Amino acid sequence: MKGIILAGGIGTRLFPLTISMSKQMMPVYDKPMIYYPLGVLLLAGIREILIISTPRDLPHFRMLLGDGSAYGISLSFLVQQEPRGLAEAFLIGRDFIRNDSVAMILGDNIFYGAGLAALCRKAVRNEVGATVFAYRVEDPSRYGVVEFDAMSGKPTQIEEKPKKTSRGWAVTGLYFYDNEVVEIASRITPSARGELEITDVNRAYLERGQLNVCRLGRGFAWLDTGTPESLHDASSFVRTIEARQGSKIMCPEEIAFDLGYLSADDVLSRANWLGDNDYSAYLRRCVEERLYA
Repeated sequence: MKGIILAGGIGTRLFPLTISMSKQMMPVYDKPMIYYPLGVLLLAGIREILIISTPRDLPHFRMLLGDGSAYGISLSFLVQQEPRGLAEAFLIGRDFIRNDSVAMILGDNIFYGAGLAALCRKAVRNEVGATVFAYRVEDPSRYGVVEFDAMSGKPTQIEEKPKKTSRGWAVTGLYFYDNEVVEIASRITPSARGELEITDVNRAYLERGQLNVCRLGRGFAWLDTGTPESLHDASSFVRTIEARQGSKIMCPEEIAFDLGYLSADDVLSRANWLGDNDYSAYLRRCVEERLYA
C-alpha cells in the first residue's frame, strides 16, 4: 500500500498565521504539523508516501522532509494547483498509485491512542473495498457524518455536513482504499462548491457494500487543527501527554527506528545533524533506552 498526505489549501481560517506559510508547517507543540500524519502512515507500515501541496508550499516540504531517507522511507511530491476537493488527490497521484492500494491522511489531522497502529495495519491488510475511521463529535455539522444500523452495526448512510444533527460519528481524515478509488474518483462530479468530495467516494464504496467503518472509541483522540483555538488545543494536548509520559507523539525517526527502517547509527547521525536541542536529545535517549534496556 502507498500513502498520500494531502497538505494543500491556504488555511484562511488561520490567517494571518498562514498568509506566508502552509498550515501543515505550523508547529504543534514541538514538531511541524505534518509530522503527525506522517507518523500515522509510518505506523501503518507504509514506506512510499506522496506529499501533495500548493506550488508555493511544496518547496518548503521538500526542504523539511527531503527524500524520506531520514525516516527510512521514500517521499515524492506533487502540486495541487487549487483546492478542488480531497478526492482530487487520487487523480493527481494516479501515476504514483499505479496498481497499488492507497491510504490518504489529511495534513492537519492528529490521531493518538493505544492500538492505533494495529487498526491501521488491519486496514492495510483489507485487500477489497475501503476502511475509514469515525469519531464521536458534538458538532457533526462540520464533517461528513456516518449513520449505522442499530442491529448489525454496519454503515447505512453518509451525509456531508448535515444541518440538523446533534452529536454523531464524523468521518475523520484518514482513509484506506483499494485501487478502485482512482476510477471512482475520476467518475464523481464536483459538488455545488466545485470540489470533488471525499464523501462521494466513500458513498460509492458504501453502495457497493464495501465500506468498512472503524469507530474510534474513548481511548483515542482525533484533533483537527484548522482554527487558532484547535491549533492551541492540539499543542496543549501534545505537551501534556509528552510531559507526563516522557515520550514524544508521532516522532517519525523514533517510529522508523522501532520498525527497523533506521539503524541506531542512522538515528544518532540524524540527532547530530539536528544539533543541540530537546528533539535531538530525545532521539539519543531513544537509542540508549532500546540498546541498553
